[in-house]
Amino acid sequence: MFRMTRYIKSLMNPAPVRPVPKPAGPVVIWNLIRRCNLTCKHCYSISADVDFKGELSTDEVYTVMDDLKAFGVPVLILSGGEPLMRPDIFDISHRAKSLGFYVGLSTNGTLITEENIQQIADAGYDYVGISIDGLEQTHDEFRQKKGAFAASMKAVELCKRAGIKVGLRFTLTQDNFPQLPDMLRLLDEHDIDKFYLSHLNYSGRGGRNRKRDAWYDMTRDAMNLLFDHCHDELRRGIEREYVTGNNDADGPFLLQWAAEHYPDQVPLLEQRLKYWGGNSSGVNISNIDNLGEVHPDTFWWDYNLGDVRDKPFSRIWSEASDPLMTGFRRSPRPVKGRCADCRYLAICNGNTRVRAYNISGDFWEEDPGCYLTNEEIGVLDMPRRVAAPVIEIPVHNL
Repeated sequence: MFRMTRYIKSLMNPAPVRPVPKPAGPVVIWNLIRRCNLTCKHCYSISADVDFKGELSTDEVYTVMDDLKAFGVPVLILSGGEPLMRPDIFDISHRAKSLGFYVGLSTNGTLITEENIQQIADAGYDYVGISIDGLEQTHDEFRQKKGAFAASMKAVELCKRAGIKVGLRFTLTQDNFPQLPDMLRLLDEHDIDKFYLSHLNYSGRGGRNRKRDAWYDMTRDAMNLLFDHCHDELRRGIEREYVTGNNDADGPFLLQWAAEHYPDQVPLLEQRLKYWGGNSSGVNISNIDNLGEVHPDTFWWDYNLGDVRDKPFSRIWSEASDPLMTGFRRSPRPVKGRCADCRYLAICNGNTRVRAYNISGDFWEEDPGCYLTNEEIGVLDMPRRVAAPVIEIPVHNL
């Protein structure tokens, strides 16, 4: 995750650069349930409104949670499917908070109502992220359900009224790029605390719909708009949290923006970004799916590291023999092509490996989602590789 607001603030208010402390354990994004009342076009878990057999019981969740706490995991992001479809979601949430985790709820928002908003508030979530992928017609088409936009925006209103920190989660594609300015206006109109722009990752339905990914120039325009908007708000005393995910080229691209607006601060920003270190799949980010399988992150559902029913998460995550995990934890990672010779490798860490794998079949091939030019990354003599046919990545229990 790229914390844009933090770095733009550092340009505006320079301070000494210090290493970023590394947490004892990884952030765990936990897909507690695969059932969902929507069928979104970019869903990595290919959820549907059916029951999936074999999901962890409440007691099994608690056992895993105890192990995560002992292992030093600082953050649990409770996700799905739609986590609010799990009958014990509030029991799980209360227990997670009682153990001292930072707890986020990742939801489509359509099931947040007047009837359950007090339960949501009482659960004490540190943050509730609600997915909105454009204005009403666009969002409803993405989510493949009429009325989804209205229900999700009502959820935002209910959360704000209840004093819950709430944010919008927006996946950038060709279809909703023109509505990004409208999304930013929504933030102000509803006094929303956080905006998360996710670049499309080629996993699950996102892989099937990758032809609708934003073009490189489109992505650059979107990021420049976001940088300018965040900067303008900060100058006006508005400290909304802007973050992006799933394309770590955002860090080097901010360096270019900084060269235009704060040229004297570029060396310090570059050092801060190196301490950030870019993609952290398999290191500081992890995933447990609804069946208890552990993955390097949420987009690697085809790649199982172990089952928490057979072995504690702490042991699975600590094992050093898995080839993908070994590569993730090397510095630098064993990336190829443009990524290997990129001047910004120490910042982005090779970007998103699952996107490279989906296109080439090779974990370490260059990331086709990088929107920086060869000139910008210092590989003038290296053309982009021609994309191979899409690798059909199996997802268990479709």
